[in-house]
Parts: sequence; structure tokens; C-alpha cells
Amino acid sequence: MKINITETVLRDANQSLIATRMPMSDFEPILETMDQAGYYALECWGGATFDSCLRYLHEDPWERLRKIRKVVKNTKLQMLLRGQNLLGYKHYPDDIVRAFVRKSVENGIDIIRIFDALNDLRNIEVAVDEAIKAGAHVQGTLCYTTSPIHTPENFVNLAKQLEKMGCHSICVKDMAGIMSPEEAYDLVSAIKKAVKLPIVVHTHCTTGLGPMTYLKAVEAGATTIDCAIACMSGGTSQPPTESMHYTLKQMGYESGLKEDVLKEINDFFRPVRDRALESGLLNPVVMGTDPDSLTYQVPGGMLSNLIAQLKAQNALDRLQEVLEETPRVRADLGYPPLVTPSSQMVGVQAANNVLSGQRYKNITKEIKAYIRGEYGRAPGQLNPDLVKQVLGDEKPLECRFADTLEPGFEKAKKEIGDLARSDEDVLSYVAFPQIAEKFFREREEREHNTVTYQIRQVD
Repeated sequence: MKINITETVLRDANQSLIATRMPMSDFEPILETMDQAGYYALECWGGATFDSCLRYLHEDPWERLRKIRKVVKNTKLQMLLRGQNLLGYKHYPDDIVRAFVRKSVENGIDIIRIFDALNDLRNIEVAVDEAIKAGAHVQGTLCYTTSPIHTPENFVNLAKQLEKMGCHSICVKDMAGIMSPEEAYDLVSAIKKAVKLPIVVHTHCTTGLGPMTYLKAVEAGATTIDCAIACMSGGTSQPPTESMHYTLKQMGYESGLKEDVLKEINDFFRPVRDRALESGLLNPVVMGTDPDSLTYQVPGGMLSNLIAQLKAQNALDRLQEVLEETPRVRADLGYPPLVTPSSQMVGVQAANNVLSGQRYKNITKEIKAYIRGEYGRAPGQLNPDLVKQVLGDEKPLECRFADTLEPGFEKAKKEIGDLARSDEDVLSYVAFPQIAEKFFREREEREHNTVTYQIRQVD
């Protein structure tokens, strides 16, 4: 039996370890080699890559995707999409969602893993529909978490709904590495009995459970797992590609990976990792094993962002307090799975609560929007005192928030004007208006200040 392995070093591994700060120059020379390794897919786009490219790396994320696609000809390219949130942190109108999905496929994406942070599947219906129309492989996603209200029956019911939507596969997304081997076996077995779709399992090594969880998931019938090349694996990243390949081979499975090519890839990325360590970009904290995460359920990307936030405020010594506050905030909000954007919202609010010395003295605008229902239906009941503090006598939304939004693409196109050179630029502007506009202006300046010259021989 073949078990597919998707490589995450270009997206989730670097997002989890170094807050998605890997510029394309750090991996472009190895892309052709990666294309020969035998991976099922390369996860290379989506998640926080879009924001990071524009905000920190001074790269056009669309151009990055096109460059990867030009070199990677044999391996599927995969992205992570936050449903109605796209790659931003709020809900967008349906016309924007459809345009973004369509352009993602046109620019090179083969597989779109689509999720909603609250598992409110109303928020992924439009993205799924457009991805199917665009000819992509649609991977409907269950955000795994544990709480008094998250049961195997609940997840199986969601899987059935994803199958009815037309998804081509189902991903169990364990963003914090909290799914135990036994839980993985039981859940994959239950989903496999209920639906006919291939099952993908995604986890992290944060708690040390990751490799064992994968083995039990495969035993239960999962066909694909996400891994990271060895030097960028472990900790808040994924289990190591090479070790999982070796173990699966010993157990009689076939991954299709070429060991000599994997070594070449790992040798290439090792100096990249070392430079991140030397600069402080890679904090040793995220490379370790933390069983306490079974309690506070903080995913890798969230942890690296929390560390960065606290460092900026000279409060890194209070990280443990923030981690302990996180599950309390989560309970107040009806136990949302801690995945972007809910992870960032909960984490920032937990930090605010700790640093201000008073819980909910300063409530972020994102938390207020969440309580109003702008992110969807909360999995469980919200703290009524907190709801009263935010809403007063106002009633929360019952409908899908996107149903209240006017079409936005043409309006955005007019706003950004000539600074946008393509529909892709317009979509970048929609996702991150100020950051994208700044990027476009700097792009104009760079090109304006570029001098071209020609050297010719004179006889």
C-alpha cells in the first residue's frame, strides 16, 4: 500500500518555526531537486505566506507562486485556504472569494486545503464550489481540537457534510499536535466507515505525539500525511519526512520517496536553519517538546507569533502566564479550535489579559467581531458576562456574515487604481490594503530608480 507524503518546509514548517520569514531566495535553488524527490505534493502557499511575503519579505506572493510552478513540473502544489477568510483575518464578500480561488488555480495551485476556524461549514461552501469549478483538488478540512463539546460523532458528521459538498478528500487538521495515537486511530476509522473519500492527517510535533499519531492514522486507513524535511522538523513543525518514510517502509508501506534526493534537500536546508538560529529568528523554545500543550493547545504558528509579540513588549518572561490564560479565554469563547484566525485572536486577547493585569480590560476588535458572530457560529456557548460586556442588548448574527457584505472586487479595483497591474494585485490589496499599497508604491520606486545599460564592444 502506498502512503503519500506531502512536504511542508515551504509553508507550514517555516511558518511554525520561523514565523514564515523564509524568503524565496532561501529555497529557490533547491526547487528542481524537490520536484524529483517523489513527494505527493509540496505545500508552498497559503496560510501566512501571503501576508509575510508582502509585509516582511518584500515579495509578490503571486509571483512567488508562479516562479515555483515554473520550476516544479512533476509535483502537485498545495495551498492552505481559510474559507471565507481567504488568507486574511476577516470574512470577505463571495465575489472576492471566488476570484481569489480562481486566480490561485490559474497561477499554479493543484490542491486547495480549505478550512473554517470554527468548523462552521457555511463559511467554506463558496470556496469549495469555486475550487471545484476551477478544476482543483478540493481537500475539505476538519479542524481537530478537544473540548467538552468536540466529540468523534461531531467530526464524523462534519466529514459527511464535506463529502456532500463535493470535496475530493478530507483532511483531519491537528494544528497543535494534541491528537493522541489512539484518538487518531479511532477518528480515522470512524470517518473511513462514514465516507468514501481519501483521508489526510496533518499534525505537529509540539507535544511529541506526532510520529506515533501518524502511524496509528495510517494503520486506520489514512492515505496521506504531512511531513517536513528533517532539519526543519520537530518541535512546533511536522514529523520528519525521512524518519516517517523509513518507518513506513519498515512496516511494508511504500511512499515513493527517493532517499538520496531527500538527503540532498536536507543538506540544502540545514544552513538555512542554522542562519535562522544564529539571527534569533528561530527560537529554541519552538524546537522542543512541550506536553503542556495538551492543556493549552497552542499551535506552532500561534506560539511563534506570541513569542514575537511578547519580545516586542519586553515581556517574554510572561509567556507561561499567557499560555495558561489561553485555555481560559478559549472556554469563554465557546471552545473555538485554535487555528488561524481564531488562534491569533485568542492568543492576543490572552496576552492582553495578562499584560494589563485585568481580564478583558482591553478587548480586541477581533474578539468583539467574533462575539457579534462575524466569524461564524461558535462551537459552544459563550461566557454570558463577556457577551453582555461586548454587545449590551445587541443580538448576535444568526446568518452567514458574508451574506451581509456587498460585492467588493470592482470597488477595490477603483480604489487602488493604476497601482494595481493585475487582478492578482487587486486581490492582494483586498486582503491587506495598507501593506499591499505600500508594497506597490515601493515596487514603482524600485523600477523607476533602476538604471538599464548596455555594454558593447567597440572596434
